[in-house]
Amino acid sequence: MIDCDTARTNRLLAALPEPALARWLPHLEEVELPLGRVLREAGEPMAHAVFPTTAIVCLVHLLQDGASTEIAVVGREGLLGMPLFMGGDTTLNRAVVKSAGQGLRLAPDFLMTEFHQHPEVMDLLLRHTQALMAQMSQNAVCNRHHALDQQLCRWLLLWLDRSPSHEFTITQELIANMLGVRREGVTEAAGKLARDGLIELRRGRITVLDRRRLEQRACECYAVVKREYDRLLPSEAR
Repeated sequence: MIDCDTARTNRLLAALPEPALARWLPHLEEVELPLGRVLREAGEPMAHAVFPTTAIVCLVHLLQDGASTEIAVVGREGLLGMPLFMGGDTTLNRAVVKSAGQGLRLAPDFLMTEFHQHPEVMDLLLRHTQALMAQMSQNAVCNRHHALDQQLCRWLLLWLDRSPSHEFTITQELIANMLGVRREGVTEAAGKLARDGLIELRRGRITVLDRRRLEQRACECYAVVKREYDRLLPSEAR
């Protein structure tokens, strides 16, 4: 059985009241989430709800021509499986692991029972849904109105909040795909941040060196999203 400390590695699980967490522990199962694993295809239901602990999962919208854009990122602050309790069963987005790690999974039937029978669980899951929707809407605004270097700073900070370290194993080409822009633009923006000492670039890796200055260079979108998550999911304060 998963222990409390392991479960609380996920911020959403850490926010559960003690009686609820005690009910959940026998039903949680630790799983490996390797890079590239698709947890949900667009239009298909999920077999389990997944609570990342060290992995990072992206929600990606695919177009008919094969182009894709990241609409949200989920890590140790949340879960994959919102359609399970929102009534739609499926979504238009693919959920794919973009940073390998671990997670905890939960059977849909158990999650649905908890959602409908325990108001405190329903409240928490709906607040998480609101936070995720805030991230999606703010990302859309950012991609439309802000410069690419600001978008990159916002993207790096969102990942930094969900990563167990300051180093990401990711290529600039993948970042470009996630942001829906040309790779050359990401290379130029990342190079500028590296020259200014905010990040370090190595082949297939990015290390954040100065978070404070990265926040200063980002547009307001990162701060807006972070405030919503802190307001709606205050488990870290606990």
